[in-house]
Amino acid sequence: MLGFLKEPVVVTAEINVNLVALTVVGLISRLWGLCYPRAVVFDEVYYGQFVSLYMKRIFFVDDSGPPFGHMLLALGGYLGGFDGNFLWNRIGAEYTMNVPVWSLRLLPALAGALCVPLAYQILIELHFSHCAALGAALLILLENSLITQSRFMLLESILIFFILLAVLSYLKFYNLHRHSSFSGSWWFWLLLTGVACACAVGVKYMGLFTYMLLLAIAGLHFWHMIGDQNLSNVSLLCHFLARGLALIILPIVMYLSFFYVHLALLYRSGPHDQIMTSAFQASLEGGLARITQGQPLEVAYGSQITLRNVLGKPMQCWLHSHTNTYPIRYENGRGSSHQQQVTCYPFKDVNNWWIVKDPGMQQLVVSNPPRPVRHGHIVQLVHGITTRYLNTHDVAAPLSPHSQEVSCYIDYNISMPAQNLWRVEIVNRESDTDVWKTILSEVRFVHVNTSAVLKASGVIGASLPEWGYRQLEVVGENLSKGYHQSMLWNVEEHRYGKSQEQKEREVELHSPTQMDISKNLSFMAKFTELQWKILTLKNEDTEHKYSSSALDWITMDTNIAYWLHPTSGAQIHLLGNVVTWTSANAAALVYMCLCLWYLLRRRRKIYDIPEDAWQLWVSAGGVCAGGWAVNYLPFFLMEKTLFLYHYLPALTFQILLIPIVLQHLGDHLCRSVLLKSMFSALLVAWFSSVYFVYCTFSPVTYGQPALSLAELKDLRWKDSWNILLRKQ
Repeated sequence: MLGFLKEPVVVTAEINVNLVALTVVGLISRLWGLCYPRAVVFDEVYYGQFVSLYMKRIFFVDDSGPPFGHMLLALGGYLGGFDGNFLWNRIGAEYTMNVPVWSLRLLPALAGALCVPLAYQILIELHFSHCAALGAALLILLENSLITQSRFMLLESILIFFILLAVLSYLKFYNLHRHSSFSGSWWFWLLLTGVACACAVGVKYMGLFTYMLLLAIAGLHFWHMIGDQNLSNVSLLCHFLARGLALIILPIVMYLSFFYVHLALLYRSGPHDQIMTSAFQASLEGGLARITQGQPLEVAYGSQITLRNVLGKPMQCWLHSHTNTYPIRYENGRGSSHQQQVTCYPFKDVNNWWIVKDPGMQQLVVSNPPRPVRHGHIVQLVHGITTRYLNTHDVAAPLSPHSQEVSCYIDYNISMPAQNLWRVEIVNRESDTDVWKTILSEVRFVHVNTSAVLKASGVIGASLPEWGYRQLEVVGENLSKGYHQSMLWNVEEHRYGKSQEQKEREVELHSPTQMDISKNLSFMAKFTELQWKILTLKNEDTEHKYSSSALDWITMDTNIAYWLHPTSGAQIHLLGNVVTWTSANAAALVYMCLCLWYLLRRRRKIYDIPEDAWQLWVSAGGVCAGGWAVNYLPFFLMEKTLFLYHYLPALTFQILLIPIVLQHLGDHLCRSVLLKSMFSALLVAWFSSVYFVYCTFSPVTYGQPALSLAELKDLRWKDSWNILLRKQ
């Protein structure tokens, strides 16, 4: 039984020294002096705010993308013991001692460092030589812009890491597919492809570009498999299901999980939750939840309520009235009803309270047992403080003359009778007998006499003049003009009225209510709302000093000043290696020209290169040239403020194309020994120039040493570069 002990246990391992060395130098280049400068650098002022909110568990919405990248940055802060207490108010602000700068910048730096060995492995999996793979890795290593972007609390290096990991994983999976389908390693690399794609999309939506590219490549490969007669129908089905599970289902599940963790961490109310619905706000600890906790769920006749407009743009507001009346005549000469004003007010106020009244009864209190209001019921809305009824009639609204004025009715004893009956329509109902619910129900009020719908027109930009205290206009809108979210309202604060006398009722309106009913949103409901806000919430795009167009990126006609030392000339810029960028553009141009040339020649049955070399050329171009195209061209269609760092994912793919083109030229166009020798000499000279430019711009890549005024002027190789010159 113990015979196996007679022989020693031997473990053998293959170590790729190139890979280990590249990883080490990559780590050194990105981690060296990581705490310098100990000050806020460019967009750290933006991402740092979110890290602080994570540390304090305060909810926020970032319209720039999903939460996974933010959570990774917050993980660095958590590992460093950051308490979230720092005021991220300006670039260049010195970090206090409680801010773990090294820890916050660690994950982006590690991601940037690992991109170096990933580039090496990608070219190996594309079946190029170790020399070409080493060249690709060194070009990534010595690219100044990638170094700068990876040394601070920014997301681009993390995005590029997951993009390259997804590409490498798929290539390894595809290469294993030919001889070891459904093996453990086959499944590992396939699943890792899906995980990396999900992480790339979870960091920034730019990750979608590479994800779509890999899905297209996987679809093309499967299409070729369908034509393989050696594969049975069952085998093809298994391959299809495996790819669908790993490349579609798994990324979707992971994407949802990012939001699940995000929402689980951020359970406290904060300033950002005001753009969310009342139901979402009530699910957070503090804020609205503190006010609405335990309110009655079902709205009944006699209920005292506040009505919040569902749209919430450009600000949240509540249905409101006050004792002031519309002016008899407006500035343009049009007349009004001179009734009591009804507005949408963007602040909580006692004048936001309304009482739901049964038109057939006089009482303004909830009966015992309460009689709930259901979809389709007719109600009157009585203003709590002034006791006047919500009314509309055939009089033009003050700012929207094609809509009806909404007022609280005052009986002037003239030929303008009250028209104050409203039909309650629950838009998000499950059945036509649904009860009107606090927070949860989105309600439309349809005027019985005129069929006009109560709408907050001021929500989309119209505020009243001084006589209306600059509050937002409320109108009766004709249903034929179409549906809009500004027509929807939900009950936010709610109590069951108990006081029939007006004096007692006013005291009641000023006091909070406490009843024991909870209203929790499901995760999917919160995810759907948050995802919609991220996709539709647009901050006003303003021209930034360092913004640029996509055309500026190819020739690097722009730069970004990330940091400037307050006294010395030390500064950090996002600037690329000029030789690398120029070579990448040349490689892309040569690749496209050669592809066109080969295609034309092959059409004429002239084959300049062997078939296996052609397949290698096409597959490498599909990954590298395709990766550059899908990560660059979409920016021409985007209406947003663009910066040079948006080009870095595309640049990474373009850099990978350089050694591919160089090896192809050396193998197939330099046929004589003399040409090969000359080509090798040119490569050495070219790579030396890459290293020279890297060293020349290192002071503005790492921020040290500080340069003199003359040295800074010498770095301004292009007139369009904004190198900061300070008189010393």
